[in-house]
Amino acid sequence: MASQPAVYILASRRNGTLYIGVTSNLIQRVWQHRNLLAEGFTCRYTVHRLVYFELFTDMDNAIAREKRLKKWHRAWKLRIIEEKNPHWLDLWDQIFP
Repeated sequence: MASQPAVYILASRRNGTLYIGVTSNLIQRVWQHRNLLAEGFTCRYTVHRLVYFELFTDMDNAIAREKRLKKWHRAWKLRIIEEKNPHWLDLWDQIFP
């Protein structure tokens, strides 16, 4: 999974502040968010709980998906999180070996 394109959603808490991002290395990027090394929005608002992710075979499709998700209404974003992660668990343990 280390070098596979992915779209991810981080949350501050259940139904809290959301952040949508895209990366070619999900483990590394989430680790950076969790350790407050990704300056900006996620650091400022303590958004570091991985609540959703999708893996892709190429970066172009991942970027396109990220752009679509960012345009969605908040209710739609909450729905896709709850469909795959109804308890809003931190999925870090699922991706970190």
